[in-house]
Amino acid sequence: MKLYHAYKKQFNICFLIFLGILIIIPAVFSSAQTVRELNDKISQKNADIDKLEQEIKQYQAEIDDLGKQKDSLNVSLKQLDLTRKKLVADISVTQKKIDKTTLKIRELSLEINDKQDIITNNLDAISLDIRQIDELEQNNILATMLSEDDFTIIWNDIDNMALVSDKLRETTIKLREVKSNLEDTRKETTDAKNELLSLRSKLADQKKMVEQNTADKKKLLAQTKNSEANYQKLLKDRLAKKDAFEKELRDYESQLKYILDPSKLPDGGVLSWPLDYVYITQLFGKTEAGKRLYANGTHNGVDFRASIGTPVKAMADGIVMGTGDTDITCPGASFGKFVFIQYNNGLSSTYGHLSLIKVSKGQKVSRGQVVGYSGNTGYSTGPHLHLSVYASDAVKMESRPSQSCAGRVYTMPIAPINAYLDPMYYLPLYK
Repeated sequence: MKLYHAYKKQFNICFLIFLGILIIIPAVFSSAQTVRELNDKISQKNADIDKLEQEIKQYQAEIDDLGKQKDSLNVSLKQLDLTRKKLVADISVTQKKIDKTTLKIRELSLEINDKQDIITNNLDAISLDIRQIDELEQNNILATMLSEDDFTIIWNDIDNMALVSDKLRETTIKLREVKSNLEDTRKETTDAKNELLSLRSKLADQKKMVEQNTADKKKLLAQTKNSEANYQKLLKDRLAKKDAFEKELRDYESQLKYILDPSKLPDGGVLSWPLDYVYITQLFGKTEAGKRLYANGTHNGVDFRASIGTPVKAMADGIVMGTGDTDITCPGASFGKFVFIQYNNGLSSTYGHLSLIKVSKGQKVSRGQVVGYSGNTGYSTGPHLHLSVYASDAVKMESRPSQSCAGRVYTMPIAPINAYLDPMYYLPLYK
């Protein structure tokens, strides 16, 4: 009888602890209201973002329509004004995304705290229960039965002990799931924090582009004195300078000796798109049949429609071989702001007419990494991205004195004519 009462006392303690485990459920609800409030705020941010993105689409449509009109001072000023409105809307979208991501991090933090509390508060209890049940199972049950007259009570207690043991096993399995979910939530939180850093960097870039837009408008008004005649003269002078500079560069590149080794070039389709949304406005110039090579005197790359501030991405892993701004040497005559990248696959590329450069010489880049933002610098009749692709062993950054640009020295990627390649062959299939 004494042994049975000891066993019954142990069972009662075990059962009370098990009831304590069930208390974990209210703990989860303690922050449920807060999580619900955060979710409501996140939903509102998503609605705000959707509304702003519709405004941005409208601005872009208006900018595209202006691009179809005859180039004039009025059109250029309207384009600058619409671009500013679009950039300001872009800033608002980025700020909303920052707010949404911050709320998401707070929500994830609450989830982490809940899961940690569940694990911390119950692992010790489960461990204790397992030890106590194990001790009970090691008791001499037969001796207990022989010492007790009421066998019904004994069998009921044994059944209850088995029930508690089953429930404890279930709880242990659930807590393992909680631990697994905790690791997933921690990873999601890390990803959200990285996204937050990226968004803050993007916000700073967008603010710079708004400042640049304001400066461009002031410069245009100063150059033209708000006169259409002066604007047309400016366009004519810029075109003449562009033609002279391109001829000078082309004549030099034509003299460079280079024998293309096809075995050093990769197969087609190895590059990814430099933009998230692709619309091609001008293809690569004349090609020699079957070789996808540049024929002297035509367009030496591919042009993509891209409004000012569109992120431009690396098309493969590689290293930045140079960056620059040809407008410093020869305003309005060439690439403007550019990034020159040598990839790990035998190809190199130059992105031209950028508004902002995000990388520096010698920096390693990964496929999909933002290296700059599209713009309207250099010789450009409207915002777009110019892409040139070359055989890597033939192209390099070079500095040369220019006759067409008042004897100044320009520095930019230079390659033999037959080292220019058709970007479309190496990009994904375009419809």
